[in-house]
Amino acid sequence: MTPGGVRARAAAGVAAAALLVAGCGDRTPPLPPLEPAAVVLAFGDSLTSGTGAGDGEGYPAQLERLIGRKVVARGVPGEVSAQGLARLPAVLEATQPKLLLLCHGGNDFLRKLPEPEAAANVRAMVRLARDRGIAVVLIGVPKPGISPSPAAFYADIAREFAVPYEGSILKTVLTDNELKSDWVHPNAKGYARVARAMAELLKKAKAVQ
Repeated sequence: MTPGGVRARAAAGVAAAALLVAGCGDRTPPLPPLEPAAVVLAFGDSLTSGTGAGDGEGYPAQLERLIGRKVVARGVPGEVSAQGLARLPAVLEATQPKLLLLCHGGNDFLRKLPEPEAAANVRAMVRLARDRGIAVVLIGVPKPGISPSPAAFYADIAREFAVPYEGSILKTVLTDNELKSDWVHPNAKGYARVARAMAELLKKAKAVQ
């Protein structure tokens, strides 16, 4: 092959690699497979504790039934992200999870606390879990408004740490009156939608089959 042909072939290989990387940009980051006895920790505020639904109807309990793994719910209604960050180490120690489902920051938005502080606290919670060898899935919480959407920092943090991110389900549920108990909490049907979305994300990430 001539030198020109070699250069052309190399250039084509680089272009193909670039296209492959671009095509993988939206791929769900993989998670370690969850053994049947693995514990999953759902951590957050009232959206995790199941406010607005009855016992066993919050998203963690419904997710447990879908994925066949123990899902421990540790949600504190009214908690802001700084309080969650302070609480998380003891909860991780007590529950020893293999996977953390992190859904926090909504009360920061409701109380109009500085968004950069909420971002820093959520980032610190992700780092805390990852430093302990615990996999993380991040759930974006919508900011109140006419067209509620999760703050941009959730997606930024998910990209920074290469963790799976669910950024649409809570917006979908909380903009549908049939799926919510009040303007900031799902009802049982809404939590079921959240659980199904999380189960699907875990399947895409190869954590469960």
